[in-house]
Amino acid sequence: MAILPIDGGRYGTKEMTRIFEEQSKIDYQLQIEGAAAASQSQLGIIPKKIGKQILDASKSGRITARRIKQLEAKSDHDTAALVEALAEKCPKDARPWIHYGLTSNDLVDTSNSLQMRDALLIIRPRVAKTAMILARMASKYSSLPAVGRTHGQHASIISFGLKFANPASEMAMHVQRIDELKKRVLICKTLGVVGTGSLMGAKSLQVQSRVAKILKLYPAEVSTQVVPRERYAEYTFELALIGATLEKIAVEIRNLQRTEIGEVAEQFKKGQMGSSAVPVKRNPIKSERVSSLSRILRSHVMVSFENIPLWHERDLSNSANERFVIPMSSILADDMLHTMEKILSNLAINQKRITQNLHVTGGQIFAEFVLEAMIKRGVPRFSAYRDVQRVAFEAAKSKMPYIEAVKADAAFSILDKKEIDLIFKPERHLGASPAIIRNVCKSVRAMAGS
Repeated sequence: MAILPIDGGRYGTKEMTRIFEEQSKIDYQLQIEGAAAASQSQLGIIPKKIGKQILDASKSGRITARRIKQLEAKSDHDTAALVEALAEKCPKDARPWIHYGLTSNDLVDTSNSLQMRDALLIIRPRVAKTAMILARMASKYSSLPAVGRTHGQHASIISFGLKFANPASEMAMHVQRIDELKKRVLICKTLGVVGTGSLMGAKSLQVQSRVAKILKLYPAEVSTQVVPRERYAEYTFELALIGATLEKIAVEIRNLQRTEIGEVAEQFKKGQMGSSAVPVKRNPIKSERVSSLSRILRSHVMVSFENIPLWHERDLSNSANERFVIPMSSILADDMLHTMEKILSNLAINQKRITQNLHVTGGQIFAEFVLEAMIKRGVPRFSAYRDVQRVAFEAAKSKMPYIEAVKADAAFSILDKKEIDLIFKPERHLGASPAIIRNVCKSVRAMAGS
């Protein structure tokens, strides 16, 4: 019976969860045993015939999680059980050479790297695709004036496309970060008990380099019994950072879907129920899901940082929690990306409501531009500021349109009424928004499209 939701299929795509299944982990570790034996035989450390026999057995597909569990019940050691299961499939003269010069964490850490390698092969395209979707939305709405809000209050006019351009740029940066971290995170380590390659001697680094090449990993420059945990912390941190960007998008959608704002809405399918009690509700549940899972991702960063200072050449205080952190971070990050892709691809944009919201304050969102016009006419900034503020507050109190209040107040008599009319046209105040969006789209195509 499934206990965790990722086991029950509620969270996580099949292609990602498959990487972290029990049998998959075993298959990754068998790849390492086979690659190590083949490399050792090529360098004359073990007989060539033996290397091939071990490699063939490791690729046979006949070593099962069930058999390893049976053996582990006796030895109480999962790696020892895997080595014993591999020995069962090898000729007797090959058995002494299985796992030669290796230690348990050569398998554990290098298989972690293989899992992270394959997880990134799924995550990177999803990140790139999300960046491209956001860039297209930014371009589509680049000329649509909208309310820009700070502190939850109307501040000034922006292009609605900037709502998407900002996270598009960051998602493209995540593609770049993923590409950069691979050489630091996807580490192959086959240097034995304390990282010296003691049994393989002078050829140990050559073995490691060959194994790394076979597995499409990067050889460890230096290690103890384990790969430095800074590498895992960077991987977990980047997934949490991706999650935080996704949550930033989700929070904006949730806020813009508020009944009082109503500028966007998640897709609401036929037959969908928003509430068990209130039939008319359309809740942004997918965006809320992204926000919720992002909190779990961030908590994994703290754990991965705690794993960095291990005792001497290693202890086991990291081992148990990494069995959770690495798979769960990968699965949840992938799930969030998959969810956000669906949200954005089906997001309803209410352009009429966006335009209506510009005028909710009776035109006071244009106060910044009235102030600018006064300053350009030579009125001292703070004198103009006080008049703009005074008239705005009076207009709000009397519920008078701000444009009419400005035209009626003597303090603004130096402004022509036609000039005032132009000030209150929102499309004139997009500033550099279109250029910013074009630049973002260009950089997104360059990074995410590569």
